[in-house]
Amino acid sequence: MNVIARVLVPAAATFITGCALGTSSEKPLVIVSQGAFAVGGKVVGDPDSASLHCDHGVVEYQIPVKPRATNLLLWHSSSAVVWKRRWDGGEGFQSILVRNRFPVYVWDGPRVGRANWGCVETTYTPRDGADQRNFIAWRFGLSYPNWFENVQFPRENPEAWNQAMRARYQEFDTVANAQLESDAAAALADRIGPTVAVTNSAGGLRALLTALKSSNIRGIVAYENVGWVYPEGEGPDQPEGPFGPVKVPTEEFLKLTRFPIQLVWGDNIEASDVYRARLQESRRFAEIINRHGGQAEVLVLPDVGIRGNTHVPFADLNNTEVAEQLLAFLAKHGLDRR
Repeated sequence: MNVIARVLVPAAATFITGCALGTSSEKPLVIVSQGAFAVGGKVVGDPDSASLHCDHGVVEYQIPVKPRATNLLLWHSSSAVVWKRRWDGGEGFQSILVRNRFPVYVWDGPRVGRANWGCVETTYTPRDGADQRNFIAWRFGLSYPNWFENVQFPRENPEAWNQAMRARYQEFDTVANAQLESDAAAALADRIGPTVAVTNSAGGLRALLTALKSSNIRGIVAYENVGWVYPEGEGPDQPEGPFGPVKVPTEEFLKLTRFPIQLVWGDNIEASDVYRARLQESRRFAEIINRHGGQAEVLVLPDVGIRGNTHVPFADLNNTEVAEQLLAFLAKHGLDRR
């Protein structure tokens, strides 16, 4: 018999510093089960004498009462924390989606975060200025500390900035690493069943590769994707970089046409040469998917009246509006059925 756990969410989230940030729902968050497990990976060495379990992913899950049939896999490209709270400490996508009766899985791929025990040696070199580069990469503004006027970040709150700049892991952005992560994610999808990957930034490339390896990927909603998979002979004519493009045979590419894809972009893109080019590339990808019989669409949030969003829109102050668009997409494609 299942025991229903009732987790009371406080009216205000408070960080250790005592600085109260944000407001969460006062209603209880009701779940049937929660937990975490490792999946995928290898065992190297001699299991009887000297071995190492490595290159697995780790997933944290929450299953609500009367869950919907399709899982949501939240796949970051910074740290798992960005799915768990808004920039100001308010309720994050993980809880918002559980409240909407979706089983939610928060993913750390191999060598990242809680899954950082890899099968090969890795290095980390701390670099001064990473915070200021982050400010630009996450599109808080064009140059630090010059914020966009309409940005959905509590820019006057120093603790929000402190928390945001600590929400990073080493990412190992290479196609080889994306393939490694997608191997583990495919094993996860095959274990938990029908899954929509909800991704951010380079997580989108990893999810596309996962969909080539597991038929349980039933949709992808990619927030500001930076890496693409194309059929051989199509897409950009450029050498493979840290985010691809990955070229595959056409018959392999057609696996990406069997489920709906939504590519979501925030605000102030026209001010950034980098993001203007990325938005344009997402439109080329969608056109190729659709020409091959798929269902891909590009959603620019200001076009539907949602303004001020950054590269991480699901953590922005208006993340409930962003979530409404996600829920509408899932309902449109029958991915919200129980």
